[in-house]
Amino acid sequence: MAVDILVMGAGTIGSFIGGSLAAAGVRVGFVGRPRVLGALALHGITLSDLEGRKTRVPAAELILHERVPEGLRPSLVLLTVKSGATAEAAAELAAALPAGSTVVSLQNGVANARVAAQAGPGLRVLPGMVPYNVAEVGPGAFHRGTEGRLAAQADDALRPWVAVFERAGIPIDLLPDMLPVQWGKLLFNLNNPVNALSGLPLREQLLERDYRRCFAALIDEALAVLARAGIEPAQLGALPAARIPPILRLPTPLFRLVAARMLRIDAKARSSMADDLALGRSTEIDVLSGEVVRLAESHGMQAPFNARMVELVQAWPERRERWPARQLLTQLGR
Repeated sequence: MAVDILVMGAGTIGSFIGGSLAAAGVRVGFVGRPRVLGALALHGITLSDLEGRKTRVPAAELILHERVPEGLRPSLVLLTVKSGATAEAAAELAAALPAGSTVVSLQNGVANARVAAQAGPGLRVLPGMVPYNVAEVGPGAFHRGTEGRLAAQADDALRPWVAVFERAGIPIDLLPDMLPVQWGKLLFNLNNPVNALSGLPLREQLLERDYRRCFAALIDEALAVLARAGIEPAQLGALPAARIPPILRLPTPLFRLVAARMLRIDAKARSSMADDLALGRSTEIDVLSGEVVRLAESHGMQAPFNARMVELVQAWPERRERWPARQLLTQLGR
């Protein structure tokens, strides 16, 4: 069956974005793992969000594939696999799709578009960014718990899709330089390992000061590394990134007042890394804190807080117990 958009990686992000487009009448094909596809085939896709929207795409209307079918000619591919699967997914796309196929990497980190382009010769891979959190809240049910607008590298192939994404309720901005945006998002994503190790929903975790102090230490360290590398991260929220750590360190009553917008997160929201730990899957810590560590080393620096966070997340399968806030802060040497 012909499709307009192919979602390569029908996980939480891929199912939410692809489901939103399908609900708006776009022919969307989903490629994913049997566990997810089985749930979609049985239950369809149910979407909800922070603003109270609820949409459903019946199972009978979904186009599901375990692998990319040969002969498919989508106008656009959205790459939404976890970072560790990027090279394999890109190679599969390159083998099945026509040369020159446009792929937007809507993945965490800063290097996935480059990895995909290297692994999938002939693909036109553009970097993108997803600003919001999506959680799988039931079989085939996906909930956006925070706000924001998608972003992607400006390209003529994407311009016709801007109005379509807007109509689907997932607006996208096309930007001339995505690297500052990707680093700006990565700074916020440094809370993902803190949240995962806390074992708490995002809002509840952010209301514990010592967890916020962990997050602040990771951001401060990353900002120092970015300054050495000559990279200025984009401002994605109401404040520049450098203003965030002092706010995170405020006593909780003050933090509630000053960071009311940051706390506009519903009770269902949690980090994707928390889901990965709970399901025993590999995490994306290497493209978050690990990316900070590598950039530091390439400029003759060290990033001990982020390096320690990588160690803690990688060691979690042996521990399998949540880290209380004070203990986690102590582990970071604070």
